[in-house]
Amino acid sequence: MAEDKKSRKDEYAALRLDNQLCFPLYVCAKEIVSRYTPYLEKLDLTYTQYITMMVMWEEKQVLSRRLKERLFLDSGTLTPVLKRLEEKGYIKKERSAEDARDLVVSITEKGKDLEKKAVSVPQQVGMCVAGFENAPQLQRLLREMMDIFRKDRCSC
Repeated sequence: MAEDKKSRKDEYAALRLDNQLCFPLYVCAKEIVSRYTPYLEKLDLTYTQYITMMVMWEEKQVLSRRLKERLFLDSGTLTPVLKRLEEKGYIKKERSAEDARDLVVSITEKGKDLEKKAVSVPQQVGMCVAGFENAPQLQRLLREMMDIFRKDRCSC
């Protein structure tokens, strides 16, 4: 009887919350993003708008499909983000002259000025998680996972 109970318990071990990789990643991602909120509210940005602007500050002009790839976003998520950023005057969107199916996203002067206001955000958020000495190793491991997802885009 005790063996049956143990084998049944082992059978469902994969469903225990403590045995999940996704749960601690979910909690940490949610908590880290929440640490950004007070700083991003001052800039009138959501986290998704912020990471989109990070790409824009880096690349200045980019195809929307490249943004989707870099940010791991689908069109249904990215389209309203781009619309709001354009309404705020940070970006402009236009169809590509080479291929009308491509949407070219360009940063505006106002968007470039926003970078000056946002430059302290990573440091401010970093203070909220100061003391986590393994951050570089964790970032390396998470980037390895992202590379796997990028290559495979989950054909499971």
